[in-house]
Amino acid sequence: MSVQLINEQQFDEIIPNSAVPVIVDFYADWCQPCKRIAPVLEEISNEAEGRVVVCKVNVDDNQKLAARFSVMSIPIVISFKNGSVYKRVVGVVPKDELLALIE
Repeated sequence: MSVQLINEQQFDEIIPNSAVPVIVDFYADWCQPCKRIAPVLEEISNEAEGRVVVCKVNVDDNQKLAARFSVMSIPIVISFKNGSVYKRVVGVVPKDELLALIE
């Protein structure tokens, strides 16, 4: 399964109802570091299919959602378990650090 681009409404449907952890990448199209982390998240989505849901939220299009989770710099990847924030990492980080978000 590939990474899903979601908006605020979809976020509020997916996050609380997911039986598996959800990783959300808060990004912007103009953000170069965001472009570097995107392929890694795609890999995780494919490799861990069925064990995690990976989503992307464009902060320019979803400013209220970004504010709700105090997104001050991007990329920021937040993992959710049972509908609540579990962990977060800011910036471009290695794949193993992103995988730690779901363990």
